[in-house]
Amino acid sequence: MNQLDIWLLAVALAMDCFTVSIVSGVIVRNEKGKVKSEKYYVVRMAFLFGFFQALMPLIGWFATNHFSAQLEAIDHWIAFGLLAFIGGKMVKESFDDKEEPSFDPRNLRTQLLLAVATSIDALAVGISFACMGYNQLSMLTLPLIIIGIVSFLFSIFGNVLGVRFGRSIAQRLKPELLGGIILLVIGLKILVAHLFDIG
Repeated sequence: MNQLDIWLLAVALAMDCFTVSIVSGVIVRNEKGKVKSEKYYVVRMAFLFGFFQALMPLIGWFATNHFSAQLEAIDHWIAFGLLAFIGGKMVKESFDDKEEPSFDPRNLRTQLLLAVATSIDALAVGISFACMGYNQLSMLTLPLIIIGIVSFLFSIFGNVLGVRFGRSIAQRLKPELLGGIILLVIGLKILVAHLFDIG
């Protein structure tokens, strides 16, 4: 795998982070038309997304020699379950008559759940690395750094887009409903791709 392949892989892995970050930015921006709380939540979310996107391939690589078959059998179900839980909760809350939604993308617990859910699919990347001859930890250093940095940057960019255009989007639809549907679609995409082996 050459460096171009690694960058393309990193971009592909970052797309779920990017989408979820846009939705998070829309939700935050929609609160009284401005970002009300601390702005560092964007950096923290981006860091968590980048960290877990880099960590999961490492875990997959380590686990390959011991229980890769078991991981491959359940990783898509875990990702689907987490995303379906969060997405279903958002869809339900979008129909509740509340002034403030309880889903808060600035919450650390929510960010951790999203970071783990959107990165579980990257376990398979670590298994692929092991199968492609990456037999030393030092060989993984550059690919994992690239994956982490790309996910970090895509998450920041997605949040900025969501915050910047959130008001106009929110005027046309409920951001929590949109976010919930998007998370459910991402979860279904992961599940279907694994069950039917369509990459």
